[in-house]
Amino acid sequence: MLESVKHIFLVLSGKGGVGKSTVSTQLALALKEAGFKVGILDVDLCGPSVPFLLNLEGKDVHQSSEGWVPVYTDTEQKLAVMSIGFLLKSRNDGVIWRGPKKTSMIKQFLTDVVWQDIDYLIIDTPPGTSDEHITVMENLRTVKCDGAIIVTTPQAVAVDDVLREVTFCRKTGIPIIGIVENMSGFVCPTCAECTNIFSSGGGRSLSEMVKVPFLAKIPIDPALGKLGEKGQSIMSSLPDSQVALVYRKLVEELTKSKEA
Repeated sequence: MLESVKHIFLVLSGKGGVGKSTVSTQLALALKEAGFKVGILDVDLCGPSVPFLLNLEGKDVHQSSEGWVPVYTDTEQKLAVMSIGFLLKSRNDGVIWRGPKKTSMIKQFLTDVVWQDIDYLIIDTPPGTSDEHITVMENLRTVKCDGAIIVTTPQAVAVDDVLREVTFCRKTGIPIIGIVENMSGFVCPTCAECTNIFSSGGGRSLSEMVKVPFLAKIPIDPALGKLGEKGQSIMSSLPDSQVALVYRKLVEELTKSKEA
């Protein structure tokens, strides 16, 4: 029931492997630590990684008289999660479905989950511009969607794929909040110096090209992978790290003009 959700962010990318789910989960944890009630809806049916990244594998979802009850990460119920990963027996089970069955499941997730008056819902989508994206867009037309956060990495091939995602958003009427450049340099765990192991500036140049805001430049930090496997926020575990500072600024940017 999206009517009880105050703000909705779509996390999109035209390319797989850019860290879209990591950005989604760490952003959700950062919003939660900022005092908001948050939900994550994982509609990447063929690669649902959100339960793993939040250390929720093996949890079950249940149906109530009102609809699906999401899985909560905490006793205060400040972070709610829904993913097809909760409906699979193990992480290795594949979802081998044709398009109509996928779109039917996404419609259920968008209409039948009991979110209970959350402030921010983050929808983690699969890569590309497929049937799943069109289904999400069609079901969001009746509710207020703040728009899309588009994730890229600095390399030219990733930027080219993300450019197609920008075109998709504009053709389907999805507002673009801005672009996040992930894996932008490597933070040395010893000296904390950031080195550009890939090319740099791809996300910023793309934002200038398509005239949308450049939201954040998130470096690679080995600590983030370890925290992600435990479902921990880098903002609380390593509050002074470069990545934590970036997420803090990103939350401020996303919430500064919104009363949640």
